[in-house]
Amino acid sequence: MALTYLTTLLRARWQQLKNASDAGQSTTELAVMAAVLIVVAGLVVAAIRTKVLEKIGIINGG
Repeated sequence: MALTYLTTLLRARWQQLKNASDAGQSTTELAVMAAVLIVVAGLVVAAIRTKVLEKIGIINGG
């Protein structure tokens, strides 16, 4: 549920920046948004990797 809210918030903010309706936007804010997306992607990859290794352990009889 928090992920849905965060996604909606990021989309809305990105649209504001894209439309240049916020004259005070900075490259720092864009860098923070990019960093958040990279961290979330890393967490998703880690979760998938953990699940796959768990399944391999079950298949190998571990």
